Amino acid sequence: MKILICQEPTQLVYQQRDVPTPAANEAVIKISAVGICGTDIHAWSGKQPFFSYPRVLGHEICGEVSQLGSGVSQFKVGQRVAVMPYLSCGKCGACQSGRTNCCENISVIGVHQDGGFSEYLSVPESNLLEVDDVDPISAALIEPFAISAHAVRRAALKQDEHVLVVGAGPIGLGVAAIAKADGAKVIVADTSPERRDHVTQQLGVAVIDPASETFDADLRSHFNGMLAAKVIDATGNQHAMNNTVNLIRHGGSIVFVGLFKGDLTFSDPEFHKKETTMMGSRNATKEDFIKVGRLMGEGKLSADMMLTHRFRFDDIGERYEQDVINNRQLLKGVIEFS
Repeated sequence: MKILICQEPTQLVYQQRDVPTPAANEAVIKISAVGICGTDIHAWSGKQPFFSYPRVLGHEICGEVSQLGSGVSQFKVGQRVAVMPYLSCGKCGACQSGRTNCCENISVIGVHQDGGFSEYLSVPESNLLEVDDVDPISAALIEPFAISAHAVRRAALKQDEHVLVVGAGPIGLGVAAIAKADGAKVIVADTSPERRDHVTQQLGVAVIDPASETFDADLRSHFNGMLAAKVIDATGNQHAMNNTVNLIRHGGSIVFVGLFKGDLTFSDPEFHKKETTMMGSRNATKEDFIKVGRLMGEGKLSADMMLTHRFRFDDIGERYEQDVINNRQLLKGVIEFS
């Protein structure tokens, strides 16, 4: 089989490997589509922390079951599946409390071990999700949508609650779409005119420019003169994240799904007087993946909400820097294998 491996920063090369043989309780999948994440871009650039080379990238994966290991009972050859790429230890405090998404010893397919830039991959049965009713491109995007769904769940949104989503990258788009599906009143803030246009066209929610001099008034105009009850930040931008405490009303909550390598700083009096609730959101759980699959089946989520580019596995290795790294129009890309 053919793989595309990141040998070291800025070097992606095609190689040949044997098709894997499934271990007990694993299934080999023939990959149909794999999304390109910011993690894959940062890994290519050498800016991904806790990352080692060489590595086969790719953790947003859809494929078809091609072989079954002993003990596999929930899947059949030929079924379409999405991969839940987080392998948890099951033993640490987080896992014991059901929060496998933040396992102390987590291993992520495509990050800590080889992933989906490959024609075949062996995956534990417990990390597969049946998606026969979802097309391969959409199924590959279940993982980033699941990260968004987890952030929305952390925010504990209520019907008609006023939610500001900061950042209209793929995760922010997913957050806005899922919050809307859950019945919240959603506004998206992003400095990019192109991304604001994408929100308007694909999500149908209000969008404003946080760099505008009228940003505060624009925000309040959508929320009955008030600031947001909940802010979900998907920017990973230090300035934006430090500013979130100024965007919530008294009694409001903040969820950080984006992250940056550094320290958060904000006014403690502002934080305290609002009795702010502040939390992080990391990865996703099976519950989040199942919710995304359901919303896709109901037509409330679609690949077009974040997808802008499609690539072919056979040649993306030679074009990765040009078509992915240096592509300013890229919002979300998916690699197709046929």
